[in-house]
Amino acid sequence: MRIGDIEFPDRAVFLAPMEDVTDPSFRYMCKRFGADMVYTEFISSDGLIRDARKSLAKLEISDGERPVGIQIYGNQIEPMVEAARIAESANPDVIDINFGCPMKKIAGRGAGSGMMRDVPLMVEMTRRIVQAVRKPVTVKTRLGWDDESKNIEEIALRLQDVGIAALTIHGRTRAQLYRGEADWTLIGKIKNNPAIHIPIIGNGDVDSGEKAKRMFDTYGVDAVMIGRATYGRPWIFREVKHYLATGETLPQPSVAERVAIAKEHLAKSVEIKGERVGVLEMRRHLSNYFKGLPDFKQTRLKLVTLTDIDELQATISSIADRWGDCDASGMVPPSLCHDI
Repeated sequence: MRIGDIEFPDRAVFLAPMEDVTDPSFRYMCKRFGADMVYTEFISSDGLIRDARKSLAKLEISDGERPVGIQIYGNQIEPMVEAARIAESANPDVIDINFGCPMKKIAGRGAGSGMMRDVPLMVEMTRRIVQAVRKPVTVKTRLGWDDESKNIEEIALRLQDVGIAALTIHGRTRAQLYRGEADWTLIGKIKNNPAIHIPIIGNGDVDSGEKAKRMFDTYGVDAVMIGRATYGRPWIFREVKHYLATGETLPQPSVAERVAIAKEHLAKSVEIKGERVGVLEMRRHLSNYFKGLPDFKQTRLKLVTLTDIDELQATISSIADRWGDCDASGMVPPSLCHDI
């Protein structure tokens, strides 16, 4: 599979762009565990053209995470075109347009998946962005606004016609948000449409190697994209890649390995952002690494409140000592864990 000049392995596995999740340190960890492509958090076009500090900070990428895409969103053509030019100046491998975010504050004002209710505007915006930048332009979107308006087949053909290099489809409508089961039927129909010649990437509910393989085998997609299943689990890419190659399911990381991963992640966050911001931004990740451990409330509270890097590292280290006999899936009864 190719996106522009980027060559990907067969059955590639991508990290989905997610607000407050796919920051540089998390992208680094996912890449280390085998993600074939990573994306920034989605970035407001209005924020970029106003030089908003938070939006500009999201443009920070490193060579170690390549190939990497910068994703932008907005509801007006001119600001989106200018935002695409600004994003391109950060030298990503791909400019990705967010036509998929279902959150009310974004979709409700016509951006994200709200754009699916105005297909001519969506197509024209995409055409203008493709013309404005040299980097490959890709799109991430959904099946439609709701069950009565699943217009993704029309959208896929029209976006291909204006020059996008790949299309990612989340198998839900905007109305579903993240509820219910993702429907990959239309994703497969688009992929197998002889008029479609760009890569089609499927997204939604992929949380294991077995499920990724089923999506590849059943729907023929060029790649799968994993989103929420990466929370506190950057090693999912290692699991999926191993299963696709061998058909074997890897055991979940031990508590000790999770501790080592969390400490590496924290160190990378501090290296990139400095101690104060690096520690604050790790709070959203740290407790997720240890979900399922019994009697963990007080330690979790420390993980999300400590500001001193040494205290935080010591707290993380203590987890291996105190819960080393536990299984992080929660399957081992608390009685088998250390007495805390």
